Amino acid sequence: MNAIAPKAPHAPLPKRISTALLTSLASGVVPRVGIDHLTTGRDRELATLQQDLDNIAQGAAAFRLVIGRYGAGKSFLLQSVRSIAMEQGFVVADADIAPERRLTGNNGEARATYRELLHHLATKSRPDGGALPIILEKWIASVQTQVATEEGTMPSDEGFDGLVEEKIRSSIQNLSDLVNGFEFANVVIAYWNGYRNDDDRKKESALRWLRGEFSTRTESKQAIGVRVIIDDENWYDYIKLLAKFVTDIGYKGLVIILDEAIHLTKITTSISRQNNYDKLLAMFNDTMQGRATHLGILIGGTPQFLEDPRRGLYSDPAWQRRTQENQLLTRSGVSDAIAPVIRLEALTEPHLLELMQRLSRIHQEHYGTKKAMLPQELQEVLNAMRSRLGAEALLTPGELVRDFTGILNVLQQNPQFNLNQVLQQESKKVCEPQPGSDRIKVSKEFAEFTL
Repeated sequence: MNAIAPKAPHAPLPKRISTALLTSLASGVVPRVGIDHLTTGRDRELATLQQDLDNIAQGAAAFRLVIGRYGAGKSFLLQSVRSIAMEQGFVVADADIAPERRLTGNNGEARATYRELLHHLATKSRPDGGALPIILEKWIASVQTQVATEEGTMPSDEGFDGLVEEKIRSSIQNLSDLVNGFEFANVVIAYWNGYRNDDDRKKESALRWLRGEFSTRTESKQAIGVRVIIDDENWYDYIKLLAKFVTDIGYKGLVIILDEAIHLTKITTSISRQNNYDKLLAMFNDTMQGRATHLGILIGGTPQFLEDPRRGLYSDPAWQRRTQENQLLTRSGVSDAIAPVIRLEALTEPHLLELMQRLSRIHQEHYGTKKAMLPQELQEVLNAMRSRLGAEALLTPGELVRDFTGILNVLQQNPQFNLNQVLQQESKKVCEPQPGSDRIKVSKEFAEFTL
């Protein structure tokens, strides 16, 4: 096993980020900020997904199923990719599949997924979501600058707005040739008209339409003059249009992340469940066959979601054929980085210890305590967690960081306690040192990492 390379010293994190990290991890929730400071042991997976981002920026599309059992780091990896994509100039949107949010349906379930994605639409300058108006106004400002430069006019000059509108119409003309592109382009023009005339109502109506908030065509027609609305059937067409639009205005592409796909297996009606798998298959085929551009789709799910022969994707022969592991490669112990499924393996002990060390440092810096945990103390905590009944097989990074954050919190709140006392309170089965040794054995790889 290769030793982990030492990390360069880092500056203390801002309180906003360290607070978000520590509170979310203690609650068993994946943080949305600062996640790169804890990512470890996923170099191969991140390299594969980085190649996808590079391809998307060049006009291709990508589709990946990220599969891992609960707590294995699936959502953590997806959020890492979200942060990386934003930093590199992509627009990103993420949502969790839920009983009320699916890929298709008859009662607004798919439109609810689209609305959730648009609610979380984010960019580097707006990482917390709600970036749609920022994207539109940044684009309008850039068009105005372009017109002023090319035509030698000023915004206050007569006819300037007409030139800007002409430029806007020509720049989104290629959208009109795509499915539902004509309506999409008209809504963008309506937003521009509201922007030009300081008509906040018209701007908001255009935003509501783009966010899928109109439930009837009549309401849409009255508010913005467009008879078509985003619904359960066509929502994915507008994802593809949005990917094309944000790329045309200067971003590298659009990455959408749908996590908790296990909820699709819980759809009780087999026909409805199959309809959702068919929709997912259409999205897969679009990206694989080049019918979508500048678009990345990441789906997070458990092995049950993928492999359950009755309710999972494997219940559909088309999905099983596309996603089943290559048995020749599996027996050889290698993986295909081009295959659509990324299966998360368990983190090695050195990587678990590295994760704990990073978390200990963040906690120490956040609370201003004297020192982070020593390597042998980290090993002692890890051994104690593994000594629990069944933990050797079931311990996951999610469980590890949740429980370890709790231990750090108790030590910080009760300085009169030492580590052994806390571990004895946390668990009755603390791993004892080997006979004849007065120290907990630290793995060789982690010892080399900490030097």
